Amino acid sequence: MAVIEQVYGFFIPSVTLIGIGASKEIPARIKALGAQNPLLVTDKGITAAGITKTITDLLDAAGLAYAIYDETVPNPTDTNVADGVQAYKDAHCDSLISLGGGSSHDCGKGVGLVIANGGTIHDFEGLDKATNPLPPYLAVNTTAGTASEMTRFCIITDTSRKIKMAIVDWRVTPDIAIDDPKLMMGMPPGLTAATGMDALTHAIEAYVSTIATPMTDCCAQKAIELIAQYLPKAVANGQDIKARDKMCYAQYLAGMAFNNASLGHVHAMAHQLGGFYDLPHGECNAILLPHVERFNLISNIDRFADIAMFMGVNIEGLSQRDAAELALEAIVQLSSDVGIPKGLIELGKRYGKEIKEEDIPIMTANAQKDACGLTNPRCMKAEDVAAIYKTAL
Repeated sequence: MAVIEQVYGFFIPSVTLIGIGASKEIPARIKALGAQNPLLVTDKGITAAGITKTITDLLDAAGLAYAIYDETVPNPTDTNVADGVQAYKDAHCDSLISLGGGSSHDCGKGVGLVIANGGTIHDFEGLDKATNPLPPYLAVNTTAGTASEMTRFCIITDTSRKIKMAIVDWRVTPDIAIDDPKLMMGMPPGLTAATGMDALTHAIEAYVSTIATPMTDCCAQKAIELIAQYLPKAVANGQDIKARDKMCYAQYLAGMAFNNASLGHVHAMAHQLGGFYDLPHGECNAILLPHVERFNLISNIDRFADIAMFMGVNIEGLSQRDAAELALEAIVQLSSDVGIPKGLIELGKRYGKEIKEEDIPIMTANAQKDACGLTNPRCMKAEDVAAIYKTAL
């Protein structure tokens, strides 16, 4: 019998530091990368919260020069990347530090891609389009959700097309990732919930992905277990350092899973909501997750039964189908417990956006082009995607 050759990769940063006080290592690690003048890519919220100064104080004490670009917006844009590139050049920087959640890291990755390879960020949409390595790059995380501080994914909004460009390139994986729960203590409950549900989506989509492996399965399983146990605690009490610490590990493990097993149609569809309406990514994922996975259920009933067990549901004596159904119920319950809106219209109202059914066809068409959908466990036709959008309203 002929053997079909198939090789799977596993991508992570060269060095990861996780734990209370890990951010104090930033100056030494930047110097270890051979750099002296990093561009610090972040956003106004991080600066207003005093976190940017916490990091620049460390750089000052170590005698390092630096420049700051803190204009990154949620759902970072091609304009952000172009402005960041200019800031890098103006200050004659030699390296990058991204500080924040997924938006800051994605913007930092975009800046690095253009600095190293030329052109514009649009040239790198798709898989492994870069030919040169990024400048030395350290990513410091302040949210427990996206895992962008350790992934090869970079999501940038194309402002002219109003879509999120999915850039997947092993060269954008940061050299060093730092997750310090002390930097997450001030994260408000809503952001804690949204980013935590984003991490859950990463883990679940990776676990049922068509290219899941034993390595990604281990990461996804532990991530789901930790999120189910500690996300409600982190939302209930943001000063619970143990919950914050466990969520650091959970989101990183979820990142390890999806960084290598990829994602599915939850992300393919959520990207369109972010690009079209500028809605928060984590909440879009959370709302879509049970609807997409209900569609996917028949493709992986055994795996959804596993997910129920990982989330703490007692499935003893149940059929796989009944256990799998309980996984969907557990997702909905966790989402409700942490305060995620029940539907997209409610989400839109929260952020002053009108979600229109008439926009579904164009979002559906764009979702079908999104690279994340390639590893969804069940093939989705356009009419299936459109039906899920309508159900999730």
